[in-house]
Amino acid sequence: MIEALIALISGGALFFFGVTAISNVFCFPRLKRLTPSETPRLSVLIPARNEAGVIGETVRSLLAQTYTNFELLVLDDNSTDGTSDVACAAAAGDSRLRVLRGAPLPEGWSGKNWACHQLSQAARGEWLLFSDADVRWQPEALSALVAHMARTRADLLTVWSTQLTQTWAERLVVPLMMFAVLAYLPIVMVHHSRLMIFAAANGQVMLFRRAAYQRIGGHAAVRDKVVEDVTLARRIKAAGLRLWMFDGNGLISCRMYHSWTAVRDGFAKNILAGHGDSVPFLLSSTVLHWFAFVAPFAWLPLSGFAATPALLCAGVIALRMLTAATSRQRLSDALLMPISVVLMTRIAAQALYWRLRYGGVQWKGRTLRAKEATHG
Repeated sequence: MIEALIALISGGALFFFGVTAISNVFCFPRLKRLTPSETPRLSVLIPARNEAGVIGETVRSLLAQTYTNFELLVLDDNSTDGTSDVACAAAAGDSRLRVLRGAPLPEGWSGKNWACHQLSQAARGEWLLFSDADVRWQPEALSALVAHMARTRADLLTVWSTQLTQTWAERLVVPLMMFAVLAYLPIVMVHHSRLMIFAAANGQVMLFRRAAYQRIGGHAAVRDKVVEDVTLARRIKAAGLRLWMFDGNGLISCRMYHSWTAVRDGFAKNILAGHGDSVPFLLSSTVLHWFAFVAPFAWLPLSGFAATPALLCAGVIALRMLTAATSRQRLSDALLMPISVVLMTRIAAQALYWRLRYGGVQWKGRTLRAKEATHG
């Protein structure tokens, strides 16, 4: 009975995810080096809280862009590590950089959303580019963004940065973010359907036309959301505006975390909110992923290496390998997909522990309460 259930769930999941991933391989647009036909004034907006270790390189890479019609605003969100000093030193007097001091966090706001709101209020550009302090920019990246934004006539263009991973924890967990995008989310529906279930975005790179950003209420409309990027994308679709997603294709990259603890906490911060802040949904999703991606590997030796579990295991590895190749990740790590799922289960458990112990997730010295992830 259990073998039949594994075959049904794993086989069905692999079929659906495989069809989606294969279609995305051909349809998912990749950022290319292009020269823009128009040069709107761009505001690059970076919230930074205790980012002294990375903000200098980010500032330098942005000020070295081939696209020059932009301002760079960094908001120091009450850092204690000299973030603003590092940013100013990296700019070496370049007047395009402005460093803002963050105001105290008001009641009902998450820290990042409050910082982004302040940045949007200070910005002078026609287009607003929200990014993170650890994103890395090749010299042609801003030109490519502007060119693709103009060509697609997008109101929001978001980019899935090429993820840089070094430690085993990073390699086994971080690529699952792009795995989910490529295998679970049909890009054709993202671009051409108004259904909000097909809305997604990556807060590492979100480029808005100012009018569209203001029309959907900006970050003030998502002030208490943990996954504000997805909520903003949904509001774009709800307003009848155009959402486009691109793969960073090496032009825009990011190393999100540097250790297992950072990986665990970073993903635990978002995992419940990403499941609609529903504990039953998160638990159901965890069970589904165990049946789909772990159970076949346990079944294989118990079956005497029979054909059915062998095919399912091969399908899991092939699917993970396909998404790895598409997003510039290591193909060999696909062999450890079951371990990746186990680690994601540990991450889910961390989120549940935070919910029970603190009433919300823990991030950068702040507690984001459960109500802050559910009420807009």
